[in-house]
Amino acid sequence: MPPNGGGTALPLPLPLLLLLSPLLLLHSLANAGSLEADVAALADFRLAADPSGSALASWNLSANPAPCGGSWRGVTCAGGRVTRLVLEGLGLSGAAALPALARLDGLRVLSLKGNALSGGIPDLSPLAGLKLLFLARNALSGPIPPSLGALYRLYRLDLSLNNLSGAVPPELGRLDRLLTLRLDSNRLSGGIDAVALPRLQEFNVSNNLMSGRIPAAVAAFPAAAFGGNAGLCGAPLPPCKDEAQQPNASGAVNASAARDCPPAAAMVASSPSGRPAGAEAPGSGKGKMSRAAVVAIVAGDFAVVGLVAGLLFCYFWPRLSGRRSGRRLQQGEKIVYSSSPYGAAGVVAAAGAGGATFERGKMVFLEDLSCSNGGTRRFELDELLRASAEMLGKGGCGTAYKAVLDDGTVVAVKRLRDATAAAGASKKEFEHHMAVLGRLRHPNIVPLTAYYYARDEKLLVYEYMPNGSLFSLLHGNRGPGRTPLEWAARLRIASGAARGLAYIHQSGRRGSGTPKLAHGNIKSTNILIDKFGVARLADCGLAQLGSSPAAAAARSAGYRAPEAPPPPRPWASHKGDVYAFGVVLLELLTGRCPGSELPNGGVVVELPRWVQSVVREEWTSEVFDLELMKDKGIEEEMVAMLQLALSCAAAAPEQRPKIGYVVKMIDEVRACGEASPSHDESVDESSGVSDSPAVSEGGALSQ
Repeated sequence: MPPNGGGTALPLPLPLLLLLSPLLLLHSLANAGSLEADVAALADFRLAADPSGSALASWNLSANPAPCGGSWRGVTCAGGRVTRLVLEGLGLSGAAALPALARLDGLRVLSLKGNALSGGIPDLSPLAGLKLLFLARNALSGPIPPSLGALYRLYRLDLSLNNLSGAVPPELGRLDRLLTLRLDSNRLSGGIDAVALPRLQEFNVSNNLMSGRIPAAVAAFPAAAFGGNAGLCGAPLPPCKDEAQQPNASGAVNASAARDCPPAAAMVASSPSGRPAGAEAPGSGKGKMSRAAVVAIVAGDFAVVGLVAGLLFCYFWPRLSGRRSGRRLQQGEKIVYSSSPYGAAGVVAAAGAGGATFERGKMVFLEDLSCSNGGTRRFELDELLRASAEMLGKGGCGTAYKAVLDDGTVVAVKRLRDATAAAGASKKEFEHHMAVLGRLRHPNIVPLTAYYYARDEKLLVYEYMPNGSLFSLLHGNRGPGRTPLEWAARLRIASGAARGLAYIHQSGRRGSGTPKLAHGNIKSTNILIDKFGVARLADCGLAQLGSSPAAAAARSAGYRAPEAPPPPRPWASHKGDVYAFGVVLLELLTGRCPGSELPNGGVVVELPRWVQSVVREEWTSEVFDLELMKDKGIEEEMVAMLQLALSCAAAAPEQRPKIGYVVKMIDEVRACGEASPSHDESVDESSGVSDSPAVSEGGALSQ
């Protein structure tokens, strides 16, 4: 169903529907009958933290007996349980307040920032479902309890600006889902090896009494995250002094150096044979060459080796290049591209002159009816050969390059991987297929502007998309400093890609005699972003040209529909496109792609099967991307999109919707999201509410 409950029901597969129904029923039954215990715990907390009753005056059992009605300040319920308690900056105090909250075993979010709560942090392990814990800016003291390591669902933990002391317990290292960890401005001591967690995106231990080397797992965070700890060393702070320190006049090691890196303090040059670094043994200077002599000898050796290598190169290179010139095109038209991996600069150049009888190709430009000037900028093959080129990446259909022409015009050039297969049965059929693809003009499709055909070389020229692909936006640079792709942008990209695919599927019915056309290679790397941020489909219709078995298998891994024949047989269908688009929707929702690694060491081979396995075991929010947690009020939208994605990726082709229906459902989800009041709320980085997860804290998605 759409989030608003209206519209047409989604065609969910019957097995999945039967699977979800009992899980949701069991979840509701498990949470029933515990609200009275929650009310008693809240009442005890109020007596301890607000004896005067001024801050929590709305917590009045006689006037407002139902805390889940929205009248109790800071209390949110779901499924008949208190799941969220946000009481920030209210002047709450007392040392016996926090233990009362440990009885709220349905709690998902607890934020008590900016109060005056004192005492130690109690054992909160009964709150097994807790995901966000904010206790910053209070007067809490004592050590960090090891029991916090039992909160394995915790995403964000903020204990900053308190009076906590002692070492960080190693049990915190179990919180492998933690995204935020703030322990700054306390009196914590010891090392920080226990908090070197893999998924951290926000990290701060500054202004404490910590010492030791900074682990490599957190070394990417800025120096400000570690400042104010005189004993910490290593990147991004000054390096540790691992070598033995030179003693001072009294024979003692420099105290500040020993403090900078404790392990080095044990390496004292106090043994009878120990000497300061660089010191020579008595009489060791006799019979040894000076440093200048050694440098001169080494430099001479390098010069001789370089001269010999240059002579050998000049001798053998003409003979090697002569052997390679047997298959040149007429008039020496040979295109040489860089084979370097990503980011390497390539050169497009004309090489040699040959007398071979191969057919000379030509640039064929396809009319661009969408341009007001009557077409795109035309150029000759020689100008393309002179252009500088940068390889963008290799795909199943070929290698893509960014080419800059003489006048600064930028185009994208795809060199087809298998020229023989790409030629099809004949040159005429290849040219006809290019003409069909050249007529695909839509705001959500990368336009094919020209192509070059020769027997041994085939190039396709496209409009250049400067903002990369959906794959790079979703999966690139996952770590500190990354800018997450927000939910609204993901919906916008999904809508644009769906509209482009719908246009391709409908193009076969436009015009007489045009065959039914499918994309054939839908995946996140083929959804590009133009300079305006609009999603566009690339590689339209190239799957029908064929490719080598290895290339076809690589291209279709994780996106090929179950009914498709095995590679390398060319295959494309509307139902297959919808299946692949469903996998892309699951990528947008989960942040995972086919072939990605799981936290337990496994690999996601088929994304739809993995999602269904998570749903089968327990319906949890863990299926969604952790980066969506900062977006508020999108739970229903994500559930609706998940249902749509699973229906698109149904194993049976007849159970998959048409792409026109998919466009309609995405638009309904976007419309509901834009109309939701929660999307108009401003995000306050200092508020615990702004850090709430983007999943329901008590509904069907929370476990």
